[in-house]
Amino acid sequence: MPAEWAPHEATWLSWPHNRDSWPGVFAGVEPAMVQFVRVLAECEPVHINVLHAEHERHVRGLLAAAAPPERLRFHRFPTNDAWARDHGAIFVTRATAEEPRLAVDFDYNAWGGKYPPFDLDRQIGRQMAEALGVPRFAQPGVVLEGGSIEVNGEGALLTTEQCLLNPNRNPTLTRADVERLLRGAFGVDEILWLGEGIEGDDTDGHIDDLTRFVGRDTVVTVVEPNRADPNHAVLAANLRKLGTLRVGGRPLTVVELPMPEPQYLEDQRLPASYANFYVANDAVLVPVFGCAEDDAACGILRDCFPRRRVVAVDCRVLIAGLGALHCLTQQVPAVPALRS
Repeated sequence: MPAEWAPHEATWLSWPHNRDSWPGVFAGVEPAMVQFVRVLAECEPVHINVLHAEHERHVRGLLAAAAPPERLRFHRFPTNDAWARDHGAIFVTRATAEEPRLAVDFDYNAWGGKYPPFDLDRQIGRQMAEALGVPRFAQPGVVLEGGSIEVNGEGALLTTEQCLLNPNRNPTLTRADVERLLRGAFGVDEILWLGEGIEGDDTDGHIDDLTRFVGRDTVVTVVEPNRADPNHAVLAANLRKLGTLRVGGRPLTVVELPMPEPQYLEDQRLPASYANFYVANDAVLVPVFGCAEDDAACGILRDCFPRRRVVAVDCRVLIAGLGALHCLTQQVPAVPALRS
């Protein structure tokens, strides 16, 4: 599996439509998505799953002034929800001219069966593979979401015990079983385990809200200095663990990212995190939340990706659905150049 900063052919989205996922605030979701796609389409083509022909016309109309039509490709692949990172195929590359890419398609159960129905979402990985004409490597009965893994493209993978060892995913699999699956599916040698995720994260500790590779042996990780905040202890424990980990025999370089000020929907704590950024071909799209920490987070990520522009995307409404930019996207890697 290539690192996210490797060249993309496109980015894939599932357009939001489930009002229950954004209770009381859905009116702001589509305008936020339009702004997101406006920036994304400047970087690369965008594939968008829609429900049907009428829904496609609606979304095309929303995006008409935001992105050139040739940068958008619509697929009438109906979904239950919008989280393409988790219900979509995960693409890997191979050193073969005949089949240079493979769509890895795990099972999906809406984060441990929390949000039925999810029957439509379970079909999306197969449909994405068919649309691209890419061979599909199916893993029936094995649950894994794209947001639960993070790779450096050179053999290392980060994940969390809270998610991948959770009995609501694969209760019969041991840690050794999970590691064997990860090595086989994603072409990695080293599995790096962190502990728990942030407050409000209904995914049971997805890594893309916590710690992300920004280089071969460099990560950014979120920290919370306020000891009274529920996130302080778990993030401090993850930071300590990162200090003990090695990639290719080298210690990790760890760059700290702040957490935004707590975000709420009524009384519900939301899983707002600057780690949920998305690396596109020419830009790093960073979720921001209208708070003092926004500028610092963008500056840190600008230093991590000096050859890309950093674009802040207002996610104050999107995060009410319990996800942000990385959760909404799935990259399609470019076909790798083969050596002659």
